[in-house]
Amino acid sequence: MDLGALDPIKPWLNFIHPLIMWILLGITVYALYLGIQIRRTRNAEGDEKKQLIKGKFNVRHHQLGSALLALMVLGSIGGMAVTYINNGKLFLGAHLLAGLGMTGLIATSAALVPFMQKGNDAARYTHITLNIVLVGLFGWQAVTGVQIVQRILENF
Repeated sequence: MDLGALDPIKPWLNFIHPLIMWILLGITVYALYLGIQIRRTRNAEGDEKKQLIKGKFNVRHHQLGSALLALMVLGSIGGMAVTYINNGKLFLGAHLLAGLGMTGLIATSAALVPFMQKGNDAARYTHITLNIVLVGLFGWQAVTGVQIVQRILENF
């Protein structure tokens, strides 16, 4: 396949994936905050619970989680596509493997939502655990991604 038509924009494609993923990391941390607020609401009593319910943390967390699922999958595919477009191959390494793992984690976590909505505590704790691992991997991915961008800039 001739990718010559992309030559003028190829250098800039390298920066779209990292930019999107840094934004998604921030959104992911905010989704974590919303999840913590849901937990607080679930465990609260009386006036505190009434006040927390007004925050509609569950609705916001669910909507943001859905957007994160879609954007993270697209961001992962996009990162691989840009790497392939610019290099004619993917680089099998920790960054790629962890990114694929993150994509699997978020998909699995989202798949647990219907069970959580029915009150399944095992699904809820699994969802929380998967997302904690996801946030940790995402932070590590951000660091290794910056290292990759630095190497790209050295050759720019």
